[in-house]
Amino acid sequence: MALTQRLELRQGQSLVMTPQLQQAIKLLQMSNLEVQQFVEQELERNPLLERDDGTASREEQTPETPAPSETPLTLSESAPAADAAAALDTDYENVYAEDSACDRAEPSGSEMAPSSFAEMKGGSSRSDSDDALSLEATLTRGVNLHEHLAAQLTVACTDARDRLIGAYLIDAIDEAGYLTVDLTAAAQHLAVPVAVVENVLKAIQTFDPTGAGARTLGECLALQLKERNRLDPAMQALLDNLNLLAKRDVQGLLRLTQVSSEDLADMIAEIKQLNPKPGLKFGCEPIQPVVPDVYVRDTKGGGFHVELNSDTLPRVLVNSRYYSTVTGKDKDAKTYLTDCLNNANWLVRSLDQRARTILKVASEIVRQQDGFFVSGVTHLRPLNLRAIAEAISMHESTVSRVTANKYIATPRGTFELKYFFTSAIQSAEGGEAHSAEAVRHHIRDLIDNEASGAILSDDRIVEILRKTGIDIARRTVAKYREAMRIPSSVERRRLKQGMNLSDGVAAP
Repeated sequence: MALTQRLELRQGQSLVMTPQLQQAIKLLQMSNLEVQQFVEQELERNPLLERDDGTASREEQTPETPAPSETPLTLSESAPAADAAAALDTDYENVYAEDSACDRAEPSGSEMAPSSFAEMKGGSSRSDSDDALSLEATLTRGVNLHEHLAAQLTVACTDARDRLIGAYLIDAIDEAGYLTVDLTAAAQHLAVPVAVVENVLKAIQTFDPTGAGARTLGECLALQLKERNRLDPAMQALLDNLNLLAKRDVQGLLRLTQVSSEDLADMIAEIKQLNPKPGLKFGCEPIQPVVPDVYVRDTKGGGFHVELNSDTLPRVLVNSRYYSTVTGKDKDAKTYLTDCLNNANWLVRSLDQRARTILKVASEIVRQQDGFFVSGVTHLRPLNLRAIAEAISMHESTVSRVTANKYIATPRGTFELKYFFTSAIQSAEGGEAHSAEAVRHHIRDLIDNEASGAILSDDRIVEILRKTGIDIARRTVAKYREAMRIPSSVERRRLKQGMNLSDGVAAP
């Protein structure tokens, strides 16, 4: 068989992931905070993009920019720029009376620092003065645990060797306040006797916060009780057997501590007042509140009104006037600005499409889960991505990206959009299937309302659920119970009959 060269023409279909398409897909699954950060980066990178703060003229928008709708999603109508003197209700000279004419002629974004300012600071350079006056240099942060302990170390230890050992041990303390290094290994690393390291550790354990530098939970609690002068032999025996306390073995604790039931209850109540992680008081990151992307409100007619949170939608404009002014005969500059213009227009359209898609998906979720918004979690229906995708004529992957990292504020609380997608559990009577989330809520209610003398086992819970029309297996009940961190029937019986830890009172 001879090998020959020939030309063939084949036709096929393929999906080309252009950078713009990849950007649009990324924007769909971003949270509102991530989108804002992405837009800020694009504003710095693209000279044709401007933040829409309501002062830009409408002529600066390109014809490709989508016209704002009656309820704008990503764009808003720009008002004409107001006169500066009219806005301030005074003349310019009354506000900046000491500025010279050349200073007033400079644009607001230009550098206007006088050259003599560097000489006033001792002949420092221009960059040094800028760094000294930067806003970031004035920001403050909280003192972390290591800095707090190191400041006390300089006062408590005067010997240079002890300070070096203390600095090593402080670096080995985690954010919760516990020492994570073995003293023998630390002594070998520092080439000092173990007794010296132990003495420095004892000094560190006297620092604030009390309990920092402990190696175990029992030692941490013992340091705090010692400061309160409450570390007696009975309390020490209780701290040495915290595993029995976790198992709620009251009889074993009574036998080891040699105290009465009332005294044991008081000791447990005192332990509950201690801080098991004292280091978390320092250097903790502030909790970021959840900002909803969609709001759901009741209407007078009995329905629901779904709207986007306009505060989380970045508003950007494309400055076509600047593009027409800058583009000239320079071919390279024109090519660069043309790419910037195309990217800017694509970003504006992508943000607009993202907002409309989120609104469409959220509206369909509210329509299919109306029972939840009316009657609560017990009326939550089984729902999957395919049902929403078919209802709004989109692909499942698009719905999955839209519902990722998005939150909806409802009269019943703020939930993630993924919360409304739950698996189905068949009905025992052949009726409509039940939502897994509703079944978990039902199991929690049964356990919360059980009597101390009639603890419900998993088999008993299965029987009760089947009487209400829910066909569920015992292993499924156990899986749901463990996922909700509910102890087994044996542990709950021991808790309610032996000792009520929530009140710190022992049963007779």
